[in-house]
Amino acid sequence: MSASRPRPIGLLTATLALLRKDLLIEWRTRARLNAIIFFALATLLMFSFALGPDTKLLEKNAGGYFWLAILFASVLALGESFRVESENACMDGIRLAPADARAIFLSKALGNTLLLTALGALLVPVMVALYGVRIVTSVVDLGLILLLGSLALSAPGTVYAAISSNARARDVLLPLLLFPLVIPALLSAAKATTLVLQGDPMNQFGSWLGLLGGFNLIYWGVGFLLFPRIIED
Repeated sequence: MSASRPRPIGLLTATLALLRKDLLIEWRTRARLNAIIFFALATLLMFSFALGPDTKLLEKNAGGYFWLAILFASVLALGESFRVESENACMDGIRLAPADARAIFLSKALGNTLLLTALGALLVPVMVALYGVRIVTSVVDLGLILLLGSLALSAPGTVYAAISSNARARDVLLPLLLFPLVIPALLSAAKATTLVLQGDPMNQFGSWLGLLGGFNLIYWGVGFLLFPRIIED
């Protein structure tokens, strides 16, 4: 009597299960969260100390400094995405499960997005206090930029984290691969954030937001299609 084949798990069900697993691990350890919060705060403070009493320059470039802090901290967050699976040899077991391999990409990328969005929300009041800026347009606009910017960093970051997870110099390889690719999205997010903080008399916010959304469609689409090949041995 032949053994019955396991029923395939749907993409959404597998994604939610893997995302729940990652969030539970993160909540129980909180090591990665504490590290990126400290690193991002230190980055914002570094820019403040480097420019000294030049408050006008701090106010003018606050959006750029804000996204640089998130970018640098994201390297720590993304680099740890596959650490647990690599150290415990769990990736083979996940790949053998009767589910679409793209669920791994979606769960990891969504988990990183939640982590970076939470980090950005924490950094906003710190940026306001350090750089003397204020939200001129709307908090909703800033939240939308933060979400889209986090999505733009998470999708390619997850792909490159998977590529570099087994490399000896993965901590060096990840930023070398990631930074050149996300520069257009980072510039769009920084410019849109600056408009929120300084006003938008020319109504340019929608254009920068649309450009950032376009980059997200490309990053997430390519990552979704290519990820099964990336994790193959």
